[in-house]
Amino acid sequence: MLAEEVHAALREQGATVAVAESLTGGLLAAALVDVPGASATFRGSVTAYATELKATVLGVDEGLLAVHGPVHPVVARQMAEGARRLLGATYGIATTGVAGPDPQDGLPVGTVHVGFAGPDGTAAVSPVLSGQRTVIRAATVTEALELLLGHLASRGRPR
Repeated sequence: MLAEEVHAALREQGATVAVAESLTGGLLAAALVDVPGASATFRGSVTAYATELKATVLGVDEGLLAVHGPVHPVVARQMAEGARRLLGATYGIATTGVAGPDPQDGLPVGTVHVGFAGPDGTAAVSPVLSGQRTVIRAATVTEALELLLGHLASRGRPR
């Protein structure tokens, strides 16, 4: 299971993770918490579904939100950094996007951004997903876990 691999890599590095979710509404945190022993590496999560919470709780730039809306790669990066800072974790992961059933702010269903923040900076991936709402949300969780695992592996995770 992908979440088990993430926790194993975090333990090997003595690192922790925190999550900020919008699109996934708690599914990413649930996937991480489903792993026995998760408390050793999972710090917590913020589900900032409402746009204003991205700014007031997570520290996303209000001007960015006003210009681009909540579904943007820089918003995802800032959400990840906010979770990392707020919850005192080594890494932060964030999800934002349009799961449907309808487009949002002119963006089509399946537009997704996953943010990453760590000691060496931030990044975002923007997969274009398709399918029903539940499929898009589940696929976003997988994308987030893979993004984190990839960064952990690049930091020399022992094999």
